[in-house]
Amino acid sequence: MRILFLQGGSRRVLRLLLFFGAVALGFSQSRTLDYNIYYRFPLSVGLEYQTLYPFALYASRYTIFDVDLYIRWPIPRFPVLQPIARLGILRFDSQDPVRPNEWDHTHWYGALGMGYSYRFAKAFEVGAEALAGYSAAYFPDLLPEEGITPWTPNLFLEAGGSFALNPSYNYSFEIHPNLKYLLSLGPLKDFNSLIFAIGFSVAYRFGQDPDALQAAIRSLRFDQLMLPAAFAAMQSYYAKNPIGNMTLTNTDRHSVTEVQVSFFQAGYMDSPTATGSFPELKSGQSIEIPLLASFNQEVFRTEGITPLTGEVRVKYKSRGRAADQQQSVSYDLYDKTAITWDDNRKAAAFITPSDSALRNYTSFIRQACKDQLIPSCSEALQLAVQVFQALCEIGCLYQADPALPFTRVQDNPEVIDSISLPRDTLKLLTGDCDDLTVLYCSLLEAAGTETAFITVPGHIYAAFNTGVPVQDFRRIHWERGMTIPLKGKLWVPVEVTLIGKTGFLQAWLRGAEVWRRYEDTPEKRGFYPTRDCQQIYRPVGLKETDLGLQYGRTEAIRQGFQRDMEQLSEDALKDLAEAARQDSRAEDYNRLGIGYAGFGQLDLAEKAFSRALNLQPAAVSARVNLANLSCLRGDYPEALHRYQEIHRELERTGHGKGAMALKVLLNQARVLILMKRTTEAQACFDKAKAIDPSRAGQYEISPEQEAGSTRAGEDRDPRQEILFAGEEEG
Repeated sequence: MRILFLQGGSRRVLRLLLFFGAVALGFSQSRTLDYNIYYRFPLSVGLEYQTLYPFALYASRYTIFDVDLYIRWPIPRFPVLQPIARLGILRFDSQDPVRPNEWDHTHWYGALGMGYSYRFAKAFEVGAEALAGYSAAYFPDLLPEEGITPWTPNLFLEAGGSFALNPSYNYSFEIHPNLKYLLSLGPLKDFNSLIFAIGFSVAYRFGQDPDALQAAIRSLRFDQLMLPAAFAAMQSYYAKNPIGNMTLTNTDRHSVTEVQVSFFQAGYMDSPTATGSFPELKSGQSIEIPLLASFNQEVFRTEGITPLTGEVRVKYKSRGRAADQQQSVSYDLYDKTAITWDDNRKAAAFITPSDSALRNYTSFIRQACKDQLIPSCSEALQLAVQVFQALCEIGCLYQADPALPFTRVQDNPEVIDSISLPRDTLKLLTGDCDDLTVLYCSLLEAAGTETAFITVPGHIYAAFNTGVPVQDFRRIHWERGMTIPLKGKLWVPVEVTLIGKTGFLQAWLRGAEVWRRYEDTPEKRGFYPTRDCQQIYRPVGLKETDLGLQYGRTEAIRQGFQRDMEQLSEDALKDLAEAARQDSRAEDYNRLGIGYAGFGQLDLAEKAFSRALNLQPAAVSARVNLANLSCLRGDYPEALHRYQEIHRELERTGHGKGAMALKVLLNQARVLILMKRTTEAQACFDKAKAIDPSRAGQYEISPEQEAGSTRAGEDRDPRQEILFAGEEEG
């Protein structure tokens, strides 16, 4: 009967295996690098020595060892799987003192199999393998006189594990515990048994260490990489639009994958800006890549021209190996005042309504004129007049740039122009047309008024949204050509270069004249709403400090405002007043009254409406407008009574669903809001919506209007929404 045993030396081997196993378990698997891919090799040749410990008790004690040569070649796409070929000799050396050589024999064997090897750290890997093969055992001293052949064929089987230490990419040392089974195919069965073996091997792995300098992957070529000058004012633009372009070409003979391109500028970026990602770039393929740049606030602290050297970074995988290439690129960074006029919308980047210095100045202007506000007149128009007069008061003047006038730079995108920031123009009190335009727009925007800038050949100037619906143009000016309709609202153009030289009316007239000059060639003029442009070109970043401005005399600003409003009224109404006097028609006096009311001249408006009613007693328009005057004067009960009386009469005469009834209901709702009777106001508004949902929707009531806020750009005074009636309603 055979007895299972292990020789004493195997215990030491097992302890060693347990030690290396503990080391292996100590390495973390939390990594992003696949070592099996990154450190794979094409071929490995190794030499191994094994000591064997049979599990069976032979007729005598034997010393058994194995020396073999093996080859591994990893499968390229799955390098953890490694076919194995092994050639070796297995020597049985008898320790029998009586007949020490009789049963000595040697197996010459060859085997093929498959191995699995997993590298869990750069220097360590574990694995398993299984092989099958054939051996020929040679017994030189076994009964030669009886003619027994010394050669015995055997089936050779092996399965085991491995733990490898890799001190370098090319060299590996391995501990190889395994089990072998020998099965004789001849008559001699004495050595059929399961054998435990522990092997020690050294292997040389072909290939080049990916960590070596000479092994750096350079699959990609950077072509046409050149950045034009960058501008600090375009900081937000470069985050979503190209600062430059480059072409990337795969020069390798195989595809590269997981390509990620970024741009980094040390000192002016918090981290690289991702600019492109591609799953694959085939051999020989080229691709054009726009470069984005998310600059931080440091770009706004530069002065003049700053030479910079940025870096384009490309990460990718080549045959599964991670690669990283960089390419430097030099360019100039211009400070926050510089601009090129290849896109007129860029001017919006210099409009800075959030500047606390501008907000404080605008607040001062509005406070100076708050007692002179006309409730029935557009707040935006009145604010524009106030700001114009305030800039005149502090001595702000137009001064052409002698070096680079706008006429030279506008159509030449290669010329670097400069726009002063509004706070700087306020300090200098002079500027050319672009400087004054962005200053004027910034001050209006700081108070909530929507602005725009207009470009025509050789010139740029400002415009603002009055908030008045297009159909109510008479509330601004009797001539339609004095305003610019846009999205249902009326805009007023202002020639900012006349600041300090004339009044607001002349600046408005000049702005409208320049706009109309290009009616036959509209492609030569451009209208750019600031807020739309700032979706692309956000305002430049500022280091806000107190400007120490002298805001000017309050009384002078107030007087200038009143003077300009009177001039506006006189200019807007002179033709209408003359027509009413000559023709003496009710409709002309009604229009004149609307004009007077729009400019706050309520007594003159009342005389005009009364004259219209005398000329045509049945004129409903004049009656509605007289009720409007009661509202504007603050006599809300009287206004409500008149509206209700007119509405009842319209219903009685079959006009309760007409345009006049719609206006009366909307005006009645406004008065009820002012009287804090919101439920009744909503009921009136609902009746108006039943007549014309689209028109009524333009005057929808918000609960906040109860407060009667008059801040420009915020909740409007309900009195500004009062609708005047003309002869067009029936």
